[in-house]
Amino acid sequence: VQLQASGGGLVQAGGSLTLSCTGSGVSIADMAWYRQAPAKQREMVATIFSGGSTKYADSVKGRFTISRDDPNNILYLYLNSLKPEDTGVYLCRNLLADSWGQGTLVTVSS
Repeated sequence: VQLQASGGGLVQAGGSLTLSCTGSGVSIADMAWYRQAPAKQREMVATIFSGGSTKYADSVKGRFTISRDDPNNILYLYLNSLKPEDTGVYLCRNLLADSWGQGTLVTVSS
């Protein structure tokens, strides 16, 4: 089981980024994105279930969108209207296997 996240970077407030998480040896049917900000607890940002339903943290509702490309086994997180408080390491997690990918750093400057 291997999950590889990518797409992070430095962006100005109000900007956008697209994060990807590629699964190898694991289905991406039930997946979540988490965020680890400096000196804060890791928090769930967005979840997508096998049936397609999604769930978001209140802090990102209306700004972030989670989706997946099933044929290619890729999970996405579209980050829009970014704020400095969105800064952190973003990690993908397979909920059924409880497997975590390495994170990708998002830094939002004011």
